[in-house]
Amino acid sequence: MEIRSTTDKDLDVFVDTVHAAFGRFPETPIEGGGLWWSALETDRCLLALTADGRPVGTAAAHPFELTLPGETVIPASGVTAVGVLPSHRRQGVLSTMMRHQLTEFRARGEFLSVLLASEASIYGRFGYGPATYTQRLTVPRQRAALAVPRARTVTGAPAAGPDNTSVEVLRRAECGEILEEVYDRYRRAQPGALSRPHRWWALRAGQPPISPAPRHVAVHRDADGIPDGYASYSVESGTLTVDETIATDAAVFTALARFALGHDLVSQVVFKHVPPEHPLRWQLADFRAGEVSGEMDWLWVRLLDIPGALTARGWFTDGELVLDVDDPFLGEHGRYLLTVQGGKAVCIPTDREPDLSLDVRDLGSIYLGGTAPSTLVRAGHIRAHHPSTVTLADALFRADRPPHCLHWF
Repeated sequence: MEIRSTTDKDLDVFVDTVHAAFGRFPETPIEGGGLWWSALETDRCLLALTADGRPVGTAAAHPFELTLPGETVIPASGVTAVGVLPSHRRQGVLSTMMRHQLTEFRARGEFLSVLLASEASIYGRFGYGPATYTQRLTVPRQRAALAVPRARTVTGAPAAGPDNTSVEVLRRAECGEILEEVYDRYRRAQPGALSRPHRWWALRAGQPPISPAPRHVAVHRDADGIPDGYASYSVESGTLTVDETIATDAAVFTALARFALGHDLVSQVVFKHVPPEHPLRWQLADFRAGEVSGEMDWLWVRLLDIPGALTARGWFTDGELVLDVDDPFLGEHGRYLLTVQGGKAVCIPTDREPDLSLDVRDLGSIYLGGTAPSTLVRAGHIRAHHPSTVTLADALFRADRPPHCLHWF
């Protein structure tokens, strides 16, 4: 079997193969773009070929930036379009492609990669661990009153608030540049967020509000008229569904939520992507009005250079831990002394006795601060050699704010 990078001439073969792997057919191109694969960069796509040259597997990666705790922005490959034809599954094709791809990432100098897992049981064996989570919040319109002051929140299109902020309703086609700019400001401060390269917006490749699907957009502007948040939404059969709410601070999010919850002629409002423990549910006058559903993992993280990854992120507690990390997929094992002081970390190989023993996938899960090490200790994933180290590990790996990723790829 041969694994090779594709060229522009291979794009149709790549697209046909990945769709066949999932038993689907490519969508028909429409005016205005919107095909998800149009954002692929062919030199980062892989084809698995049989000895006689038949394509049987695919894998690709997008060049993103990932925001780490402490508002550090680093390059990260976003793995996507991974598939193997049903006729060639369980023959080592997927493992070979994954190993080839990770080797390429390292050659590029990248110390981690990320993905969205189609099935939760697949990618742990390749060293990926779930690191951010999302959920759906549904609020009946008749129970949608908020118990928070109206300062900085308004309804209308447009209408001035008490401090001259406003919310304006625009059609998606009218505000592409606004969405791109506001999202970029948001993602640079949000741990776990991925960049949306300009070509995604230009090609309209992805899900709403990137795609050409018809949407209304509520744009929030500050007192100077500068956009600082938006909510992309649609209304169908009495349900207002918010694809995503992007806000540069909590007050802007509240203003956009109040707008959506105050919409006329709807029976319920659904916020599709809300991070766990988001305060919106607590802001409702009726706490039980917010029904949480669809809780699921979103961004999975895979570390390739453990010292590089651990020294890149910000830290908010001083201390030191010895981590004994096993990487069975790549056949590697290392023991590292992590020392944190003043928000910075030093991570070096060591022969000291370990405080925590863990798989690289579990290190990926705790890396962004969205999964507490103590949770994985209780689950039997991480072995704590000293009881006191669990409390320290929780304090060390916590983030300045819960990590969250909205971007679909």
